[in-house]
Amino acid sequence: MEANDDSLKEKNFTLKSNNLKGQATAKEFFNSFGCTGQNTSPHLSWSGAPNETESFAVTIYDTVAPSGSGWWHWLIFNIPADVTELEPDAGDVTKTIAPERCVQSINDYSTLGYGGPCPPPGNLHQYIITVFALKTTLDLDKNTNPAVVGFNINANTIAKASMVIYGKR
Repeated sequence: MEANDDSLKEKNFTLKSNNLKGQATAKEFFNSFGCTGQNTSPHLSWSGAPNETESFAVTIYDTVAPSGSGWWHWLIFNIPADVTELEPDAGDVTKTIAPERCVQSINDYSTLGYGGPCPPPGNLHQYIITVFALKTTLDLDKNTNPAVVGFNINANTIAKASMVIYGKR
């Protein structure tokens, strides 16, 4: 993931959250793998996307997970271009909170939708939350491997905005 590629940062494209204050809480933490959180995806909103945006994608990625390749916590894509907000718990695929027509693919927990932070005990982890403005919709489905989704998102990105949160248990 090219989270620090400055060439894709649009000056006015910003990402915010009403409930994240830089630290993942028990509400956002995963509820398995030794973690006992509520696994609620955060509220996210964005503004200032380029006019040529055809769709959005949002990812949450842990760059230092002890997997050797990071950890995808959430990949939601084909968000319509007129949508600029995801409500809390939109990552729960059993609910109808996420925008229609969007796709929530499998994450690195091998579950669909949002899988919250669950770092190894004692380690502070950095989670990069990114909204991508895409030049197209992605011809992928919910069972597409997270790395393939990430590749396709990056290949079709015209701008992106990110924020970082931290989590520790």
